[in-house]
Amino acid sequence: MIKRGARDDWPKSGQSEPQSRAFSMKEAQVDSPLAQRIGDVIRRHRVAHKLTLSQLAEGAEISTAMLSRIENGYATASFESIERLCSAVGITLGDLFAEVSSPNDQRAQLVRKAEQMEVVRKGTSHGHVYRLLSYDKGPNKTFESFYITMDKESDAYPRFRHPGTEFIYMLRGSMDYRHGEQVYRINAGDAFTFSGQVAHGPEKLYTDAIHLLCVIIYSA
Repeated sequence: MIKRGARDDWPKSGQSEPQSRAFSMKEAQVDSPLAQRIGDVIRRHRVAHKLTLSQLAEGAEISTAMLSRIENGYATASFESIERLCSAVGITLGDLFAEVSSPNDQRAQLVRKAEQMEVVRKGTSHGHVYRLLSYDKGPNKTFESFYITMDKESDAYPRFRHPGTEFIYMLRGSMDYRHGEQVYRINAGDAFTFSGQVAHGPEKLYTDAIHLLCVIIYSA
């Protein structure tokens, strides 16, 4: 996860950090609760991976001094730098945002359309597009929900197998869906619930475009 090799534009010892860097940092209030929570999460994952400040800074392409300020809540990073930090410690932006949510935010989660992230999953290479609608990705992931679209671009479809229960609600289109030895015809407006531990996946698409909601409830 950590990329080796220092950047040529990193400040040398005793030099100040360039002000014109593409991933410039913005000063935050020292007492900013959000900046402090982000810093806490980054530090916790860095320590869990037994990385030093300099190792993580190198992997995220920022200076060690700036990483120290971020971890202590003294500065906020650009979105691109936060994304690189998350990647370097093996978490997603969704993981980060879930962990920095304040206790009062845990009972409700509003994800605006512009904030919904497309994520890569097993079916992505087969023409599936997964848009993450909500998440519970603390230490124990209990559920995920997706808005999924797929088309006839691929003539082969993957089979999935995972813990827990999956719920599908068809918004648009018609397809055959295999669950184990059974094949079910699912049309717009149909709801399909099944065990995720049994191999499952699309079998045949009858329309050019398929749109569906998918919720996976993982076993405790």
